[in-house]
Amino acid sequence: MLLVMGFGAQMLGWDAEFCTLLAARGRYVIRYDNRDCGLSAKLEDHPVDLMDFITAVTSGDLDRARAIAPYSLRDMAQDGIGVLDALGIEQAHVVGSSMGGMIAQKMAIEFPRRVLSLTSMMSSTGEQDYGQPTPEAQQVLFSGRPADRDGYVAGAERELVWASRRYGDAAQLRALAAASYDRAYYPAGVPRQLAAMILDGSRAEALKDLDVPTLVIHGLDDTLIDPSGGRRTAELVPGAQLLLLEDMGHDRPPALWPVLLDAITGHTTRRA
Repeated sequence: MLLVMGFGAQMLGWDAEFCTLLAARGRYVIRYDNRDCGLSAKLEDHPVDLMDFITAVTSGDLDRARAIAPYSLRDMAQDGIGVLDALGIEQAHVVGSSMGGMIAQKMAIEFPRRVLSLTSMMSSTGEQDYGQPTPEAQQVLFSGRPADRDGYVAGAERELVWASRRYGDAAQLRALAAASYDRAYYPAGVPRQLAAMILDGSRAEALKDLDVPTLVIHGLDDTLIDPSGGRRTAELVPGAQLLLLEDMGHDRPPALWPVLLDAITGHTTRRA
């Protein structure tokens, strides 16, 4: 089972205990860092000015935007396939969260023979009419955090804006931020990942033709990727199952782990 993390987040976003519980259910669990974050390769020779990129996109100058972006979402999907290659694994169940869900969708679209099943969690289709953030969540996403460790850790609390309203935990957010900062603080990769995600555009037509067993999970409290993104994904993929969860935002609260574990292992057991 290949776990794909989201925008700007290291593999630590997949909680180690959550992974252990998946493994206890008979899954060989793999988590990894996407390119440009954590301990993966950094494209330091290709700096991206975020405001220049956003200006190019919003003005409709997509040629300029593509020239700014050094890699694509397909390249990031190929990275995940490369992890499987390095481990000698021919096929895997792929579970992606947020941008990781988009990467996982891309794996299933581009490399369907390598993907036993797809679980797209708190993600969307790339269509502009679905899955858009609230203004408050978007402001937090793009405002960045202080570069010093204390400021970075304290700034993690702002992510409560998209967390579960019932289970959101500032202490957990700070702990993850501290572990991530100490392991590999690298904000320069964020604009490049964002560029890849935005320029992938709509995957709607490809998802309509997808022939990979698919489970879509989305929290109804999610303000970073609106639940319409999950609903639309399930609507497009033939035969997809949709699980909408109350009290889940753009997070995976431990209180909901039993539900998530049951859903993911049940889906992957049927598709083994």
